[in-house]
Formats: sequence, structure tokens, C-alpha cells
Amino acid sequence: MRVAVAQLSSVLLNKAETIKKVCSAVQGAADGGADLVVFGEATIPGYPWWLDRTDAAAFDSPLQKQIQARYIEEGVNLEGSDGGDLREICGLAKARKIAVIVGTIERAHDRSCTSLYCTAVTIGADGTIAVAHRKLVPTHEERLAWAPGDGCGLRVVPVAEFSVGTLNCWENWMPLSRAALYAQGENLHVSIWPGCLRNTADISRFIAFESRSFVVACSNIMNLELLEKAHAIKPIPGFDIMIQEMLRRGEDWIADGGSCIIGPDSKWLIEPVTKEECLRFADLNLNLVQSERSLMDPSGHYSRPDVTRLVVDRTRQTIATFVG
Repeated sequence: MRVAVAQLSSVLLNKAETIKKVCSAVQGAADGGADLVVFGEATIPGYPWWLDRTDAAAFDSPLQKQIQARYIEEGVNLEGSDGGDLREICGLAKARKIAVIVGTIERAHDRSCTSLYCTAVTIGADGTIAVAHRKLVPTHEERLAWAPGDGCGLRVVPVAEFSVGTLNCWENWMPLSRAALYAQGENLHVSIWPGCLRNTADISRFIAFESRSFVVACSNIMNLELLEKAHAIKPIPGFDIMIQEMLRRGEDWIADGGSCIIGPDSKWLIEPVTKEECLRFADLNLNLVQSERSLMDPSGHYSRPDVTRLVVDRTRQTIATFVG
């Protein structure tokens, strides 16, 4: 199987323009013969880089209300058989016969339409949404913008000859979440990140070594110039405050990428790429997984379910159950 990792920048807080960039990358991946293309966390409509640069924890702040309202407005609706706001990407996946994994900020219609979830969406080569995995625990300041998800999306799906599972960002550090995917026969692990080499460099090789799977880690990038370009297209609330804080800190790159691909022997197929938008390809051979698992298979011969086992609740959480 050929996989492509698409490291790009969101057009921050601009769903329509970011979807155009994603579609262009999907076309490029398909032109390159990829069976699967992966994008970073929260790609559509972007990661909330403003949170720790605009005093987002200030209670009842008019500015924070304004920014969050805009984030909600730009959130991704996944309702409908055509993929909702992702219909163009779904149609392209079907037309080009390529699977797509993309990070979104989901405006969930089953949870009021005003709470946002960091949702990794897996679109099959048939153009249908196979999995929408809502991040279990938003990390640190992310909790000011995103709601906690559930286990409904802890699922492995077939892509070509591989079984593919996906986790968002620091979920990849949650051993039981990884185990939930391993238990379903995962042999290609996808981890998606907002950006930064420090996030991907160590954990990606660790997961490959632990699971004896291929690992694709995909990040986004963002810097001062890209923020200014996004603001010029569609003004971003609190932009001036955010930029002033970046300048005070001496920040330019706030997300430098770090996308990479690792084999089940924990060796690099693509070493981490930083500070550029790019599309990188790698060919994966399932036989290498089988070879490495002759030594250790964490959900097979090197497991003891009679001693330790995991219970996973994959119910889509809701606040009410109506009877009658």
C-alpha cells in the first residue's frame, strides 16, 4: 500500500478555504498513486492557537466569546449521507478511489450544535465516512475550546490490505486507547497532531516498537506569515492581541510540523519534516509487520487475556435517552 502524509497549514478559522487546500492535497496524493492520505489534527478549520496568546481563561471575556462563536460558525458538520461539510472531500475520495484521514473541529448536531469536538474523520475510498473519532480528552488549554469525546470512534477500518486506526495528538500517550486499537488487529497506526517536532519524534517510534505496526504521524504547520495571510482573507477575532503576544515572546513558528512515517521495526521510512508544506509518500509492505510480530504480537501470542483484558465502551454519548 502507498500512503501519503500531507503536512500543510490551515487557513485559520476559514473552513471553506481550508477545505480547498485539503482537496488539492487529496488530488496530489491520488496523482502520486496513494491509497491513503493523512492530514493533521484540527486541520479544518484550524487549531486554536489563540488560546494561550489571548488570555482565553479569562471568565466571561467578550473577546473569548467572540472568538469561540466564530470557531463554532466555522465548525464542521458531519451530518448527512454525503458527508455534510466534507461532501467535497468525500466525493473526491470516491472519484479518485483514495481513503482520507483528516482532523476536524466538529460542530456536533447530536450535542447541541454549539459544543465543539476535535474529531479525526476517516473517509473510505468509497467516499463514505467510516469513523468519526472525537478526541477523548482535550489537552490542557484545549479544554477551553473543545468538549471531551467518547469511545465510539475507537475503531479500526480496512484500507487496502491494512487495518488502520487513528488517535488525536496526546491520545497517543494513552496506553489503553492504543490497546483498544491493537486489540482490533491494527497494523497501521495513524497519529495526527497540530504540529511540532517535539510531539512526533519520540512517541511515533515508540508506538511502532510497541505495536510492531507501521506508524504515520501527520502534523500541520503555522507561523506568523501564515496567520497574517489567513487574517487578510477573513479577519480573525483577537488577531492583533495574538500577534502582539507572539512578538513579545519572539515567536515565529508556533507549529513546525514534524510529520513522519515509521516501520514496524521502528526505523524511519520518512524522517520528520519541518517548516514546510509538503506531500510525502511511502510504500508499506504488510510482510514486514508479520516478520516483526514473530517476536512480539501485543494482541496475539504475546498477550494474556486470561490475566489482563480491556473493556471499551463504544457508545456514542448523549445526555438523554427517550423511552416511549
